[in-house]
Amino acid sequence: MRRPLTLSDRIARWLPQIVLSPSVIALFVGIYVFIGWTAWISFSSSTMLPKFDFVGLTQYVKLWSTPRWHTAVFNIFVFTLLFLAITIALGLLIAILLDQNVRAEGALRAIYLYPMALSFIVTGTAWKWILNPGFGIEKVVRDLGWTSFSFDWISSPDYAIYCIVIAAAWQSTGFAMAIFLAGLRGIDTSIIKAAQIEGASLTRIYLSIIVPMLRPAFLSVIILLSYISIRSFDLVLALTNGGPGTSTEMPSTFMFSATFRRNQMGVGAASAIIMLMTVAAIIVPYLYSELKENRNGQ
Repeated sequence: MRRPLTLSDRIARWLPQIVLSPSVIALFVGIYVFIGWTAWISFSSSTMLPKFDFVGLTQYVKLWSTPRWHTAVFNIFVFTLLFLAITIALGLLIAILLDQNVRAEGALRAIYLYPMALSFIVTGTAWKWILNPGFGIEKVVRDLGWTSFSFDWISSPDYAIYCIVIAAAWQSTGFAMAIFLAGLRGIDTSIIKAAQIEGASLTRIYLSIIVPMLRPAFLSVIILLSYISIRSFDLVLALTNGGPGTSTEMPSTFMFSATFRRNQMGVGAASAIIMLMTVAAIIVPYLYSELKENRNGQ
């Protein structure tokens, strides 16, 4: 016969929920309530202060009628494509090199992963100094004797976007390397040995066998790096502040400027919802595929 639950039993059962409930409530309010609030503001006529009327899609029409927003959308596409291509290529190359059982692999892995421990504010500030023509790479090279050398991309409207790509790729390459290296270590080495017995070169083995087997790692890297590129507000703010002019304007910096500098809270909220929908369009299919795969594997 089952004994009745005592008070201590009930407390022990409910204690985890009681302890976690403040964090859950704060998380719910801090994320979902404010998402709902931002969505409502995007359908209002809010300017400097929030209003709780309803004007339909007026703010979204105004947003997409703003040339500065078009520049921000174009920049985020250019930045994301270059950032993904460079980071994935370098991360995969470093992972393959480390997978050859090189000496001091642990130290090298830590060195490559170290930039990921820095915030984008620190990365942006450091690269702003490095790329500054007055005391950065250009000055160092000229002091070494190459007086005609010029590297002033950070002050050029045509090339400033590439400075953000360089800084972002430097910070995130180690992250991509770690995921690819974990994928490589999970591949059965007997497959490589069998291919070598058949006479396949190491390059052919990696291109035809190993890289296709890293599909889950590629998917994870692409999803996570895409998310990082969309939320690159702090890196852009520290490195170029959206300039020169609007040449490095991103949706995140546009949202900040519209909301807090130009008193267009409704437009800023509309741009935030557009970014949220973009992130959701990237993350949700990935989570769905992962959950489906886990369910099928059980």
